Amino acid sequence: MDVGASTPFLWAFEEREKFFKFYERVSGARMHASFIRPGGVAQDLPLGLCIDIDSFTQQFASRIDELEEMSTGNRIWKQRLVDIGTVTAQQAKDWGFSGVMLRGSGVCWDLRNAAPYDVHDQLDPDIPVGTRGDCYDRYCIGIEEMRKRVRIIVQCLNQMPSGMIKADDQGFSIPAPSTYTAVEAPKGEFGVFLVSNGSNRPYRRKIRAPGFAHSQGLDSMSKHHMPADVVTIIGTQDIVSGEVDR
Repeated sequence: MDVGASTPFLWAFEEREKFFKFYERVSGARMHASFIRPGGVAQDLPLGLCIDIDSFTQQFASRIDELEEMSTGNRIWKQRLVDIGTVTAQQAKDWGFSGVMLRGSGVCWDLRNAAPYDVHDQLDPDIPVGTRGDCYDRYCIGIEEMRKRVRIIVQCLNQMPSGMIKADDQGFSIPAPSTYTAVEAPKGEFGVFLVSNGSNRPYRRKIRAPGFAHSQGLDSMSKHHMPADVVTIIGTQDIVSGEVDR
């Protein structure tokens, strides 16, 4: 809204509400759906949910086109984003960027493809990558990421297996001394570092949130720009305040 595009923002909020309804049907929680469990999920999916999600993906794909039609070629939108908050590929690597922040600078790196987990080795490997490393590139990659995730959802629905929803055991013991595992979250690499004492309870835990790394680049990315551009930069960094509070 602060970049002169309030209509796409409100349209996106309509779609966000539909996502929340799916979350609520699955877990009972609208926003923070605590559904994943070690070895599976908390419970089976409600009847009819997969059909409703499939219908939603078809509608959402056309809504993405509408959002892009209103913004991508808009001269005001481009004036506010092009050549703003530029990050080179080397800077992105040095600062520990990941996700859209890294791919927007031309680095083709996505954990779903570089180190596939779950069923990502069976899904569409397409990785959108930018060239300039500015806010506009990060916006364009964000649009393509939404399209990619729609394709992933459709592929998962078509390949959804039947059977047990969670492994039938009492947990597992992590071999000493430590392990680090990461996934490609919407905002970047989300990792967990665990230190083990050999039991089925971790001795220490450290969560690596992408926003913590992205926020350290704000000072350099904002130099030689207007104060109003800082809002644009933070928006394409996609920072959540809870991630940067360390």
